[in-house]
Amino acid sequence: MEFFRIHRTIPFMRHAVVLNLISLITFLLAVFFIVTRGFHLSVEFTGGTVMEVTYPQSAQVEDVRGIVQSLNYTDFQVQHFGTSRDIMIRLPVREGQTSAAQSEIVLKALKAQQPDVELRRVEFVGPQVGEELVHNGMMALLFVVAGIMIYLGFRFEWKFAVAGVIANLHDVVIILGFFAFFQWEFSLAVLAGVLAVLGYSVNESVVIMDRIRENFRKQRKAEVREIIDSAITQTISRTIITHGSTQMMVLSMFFFGGPTLHYFSLALTIGIWFGIYSSVFVAAALAMWLGVKREDLVKPVIKKEGEDSTEIELG
Repeated sequence: MEFFRIHRTIPFMRHAVVLNLISLITFLLAVFFIVTRGFHLSVEFTGGTVMEVTYPQSAQVEDVRGIVQSLNYTDFQVQHFGTSRDIMIRLPVREGQTSAAQSEIVLKALKAQQPDVELRRVEFVGPQVGEELVHNGMMALLFVVAGIMIYLGFRFEWKFAVAGVIANLHDVVIILGFFAFFQWEFSLAVLAGVLAVLGYSVNESVVIMDRIRENFRKQRKAEVREIIDSAITQTISRTIITHGSTQMMVLSMFFFGGPTLHYFSLALTIGIWFGIYSSVFVAAALAMWLGVKREDLVKPVIKKEGEDSTEIELG
């Protein structure tokens, strides 16, 4: 499906050096902010008090969030669990206050608005749980990256695999750099968004790589730069449809999903736009500079004497 078709090839690779220098500077700035500023980790990572309360009828999360915020809490989470009557509240550690004291103050404020609210459970989550979450999250990220590299290596060629992984890591680091620079809350939902961006970005890279391989087979006399330019030009319509529809869905979560989905959708938005950029200008350019050529993807089959040699497409 295409909204439009461009008949003249756009010379994307003509500006590859300048765009990749900009990309490198952005990447290094992101690393700098991650190292110097760190992340504003949520209660899930740092530990704190977890409260579960039950209302006699459906409870409004926004009302509960407003009450907790009136107690001078800024880094907290309020969400439904189980049924619409059950609310889970995560509170950060406060110096000089125990979990019991925190829960008592919050419950008193909740009862001032709804006397029938009941406290179901209070639990202290220590920072060691957060450390385990960080470790598991980093391991998940490592396995995803390794899986992508193995897939691209078998599906295409090692030069494409290296270029694709570098481009995908470029997206992840830049997302993390945004969160470090602005000190946006980094939660498990954001980590899930980062992992989703990895898969989403590699999908765009695979589409372009597939078209490059196809063009190597069809355009036998064209140079590598021309083949890459034509492959990107031919997939522009598909890129606009895919990323445009995905971005509309993500924006609906951003504007209407509430605080729970706010930073998750923000991470996806950054990842979508940088994913397009990296697939076109980073992955394709790196593959070109690594020396990808027609023989890497289309190998000649040597026939017996008297027969014409043909070519097969790898992958």
